[in-house]
Amino acid sequence: MKTTLVLTALAGALALTGCASNNVPVRVEPTYQEAASNPFISANRDAVAKLVAGFDQSVLGGGPVLVATVVNVNDLSRSAPLGRTLSEQYASHMAAAGFNVREIKLRGDVFVREGAGELLLSREVKDIARSQNASMVLVGTYSAAANFTYVSLKLVRTEDSRIVRGHDYALPNDRDVQRLLAVPR
Repeated sequence: MKTTLVLTALAGALALTGCASNNVPVRVEPTYQEAASNPFISANRDAVAKLVAGFDQSVLGGGPVLVATVVNVNDLSRSAPLGRTLSEQYASHMAAAGFNVREIKLRGDVFVREGAGELLLSREVKDIARSQNASMVLVGTYSAAANFTYVSLKLVRTEDSRIVRGHDYALPNDRDVQRLLAVPR
């Protein structure tokens, strides 16, 4: 009887252990195939494609295009990793589309005029664009909401800050986007 009770208790413990291990989430590593078809990269590539679709590059006069860091519309003085990652991808995709993109890291590239809400190129960007003989700058902002992060891109002529092209799109606030939105302290 005592042996039967011990064996029953042991069997019960083993059964509970088996159940507990089945409920533990197993982390499945992403694959290279998933990485190659990543929707984040595809969304950003598509955004650039829509921004420059049918654009006559001859208006650039052979001068380079600069890509400014995409900034948080609510805090234009700094950018989370999302903004820098977007900018890097936009530059790559524009270069792949045949644009002469100059590699320059910019900070504080846009500001909002108090009360007017207009996006303008800062003096620093105009000076850099002039020194690089750039005729256009790609600028952008993002705004995180509950379910999506909204991104606004503008191709701006450096000569007069005129918006030549614009495109808006949204990214889902999945785990990757949420992590990129976190501002390092």
